[in-house]
Amino acid sequence: MSRLGRWLAGACASTVAVGLLITGSDLGGRSPREGAGGGAGTEVPEVAVGAYLHYGSPGVERMRELSNWLGGTELRAGHTYLPGDTWANIEGAPDSLRTWARWRREKADRLFVLNVPMQERNEAGVPDDRVAELIGTGARGANDHHFRRLATRLVELGVPDTVIVLGWEMNGFNYTHRCRPDPEGWKTYWRRVVAAMRSVEGQRFRFDYAPNRGGDAIAWTSCYPGDDVVDVIGMDSYDQEPGRTFDEQVTQPYGLQQQVDFARAHGKRISYPEWGLFRHGDNPAYVRGMLAWFAEHEPLYHSITDYCPHGVWQCGQNPRSAQVFRESLSAGRAGSRSG
Repeated sequence: MSRLGRWLAGACASTVAVGLLITGSDLGGRSPREGAGGGAGTEVPEVAVGAYLHYGSPGVERMRELSNWLGGTELRAGHTYLPGDTWANIEGAPDSLRTWARWRREKADRLFVLNVPMQERNEAGVPDDRVAELIGTGARGANDHHFRRLATRLVELGVPDTVIVLGWEMNGFNYTHRCRPDPEGWKTYWRRVVAAMRSVEGQRFRFDYAPNRGGDAIAWTSCYPGDDVVDVIGMDSYDQEPGRTFDEQVTQPYGLQQQVDFARAHGKRISYPEWGLFRHGDNPAYVRGMLAWFAEHEPLYHSITDYCPHGVWQCGQNPRSAQVFRESLSAGRAGSRSG
């Protein structure tokens, strides 16, 4: 989904009173599993649950307040995005990173999840021929220094184990960091970015490859850059076509089941950096389906996009879905873990 939309929604939601939310507790409690790949970081003892609540520092405060509202159920995945407007911001310029880093360091079992664009002007409607040129430039190493600077900043902030959701939704039509104009060049570019960030002393990053669910502009398997430079196989999955029902979203080509199968074949954990309601309105069956899917398949983390029309807390138009979410994930349920 659009980063600009997230930022605007986050800013508007700062005036909304805290109401409902989320956690992660009764979906976890299974045996620890370590992230595969060359950048594997800290083990996480159970599914880490979070939400995108605001891109900046207010998001941290909302996580704490909503955790209290849920009687102590802890949100262990803190999720935000770097702006994709300028290289300076992609290098980690936003001051809010300090606040997120402080939140991460407060407890050892937390995850800091950071979406990182691969190109500046990432939402500027850049045409395919220009995107192909930019991919080639990146693949030749012209942008390596930007990503080394980001990696250095994260290490200096004390979050060397950040989960990096690099070039998310690369199989789509919109972002300047999309794959379709040059899949082979794009894979080379991804590999250069990972190599640049891993070259920084002290890093323990995990790199999350997170396409949109479904075929979209290109099969997401065609953009996969290799097991040695991917640690987690993610997927952004909203309640929209293709897939009218949750079962169809599971079984469709390049859907949820194919993601799980692909990850298993490559020895990787899975994740869901973005999920939420969308085209089908207030749909509690979708929320039940996703939560059951998480419980069965034990992703490293999942993070609901919590503003309208996707959310269950900062969006009052989905009351039935919010009720399902709250009843399923609130503290005090059997198997849940209080923070």
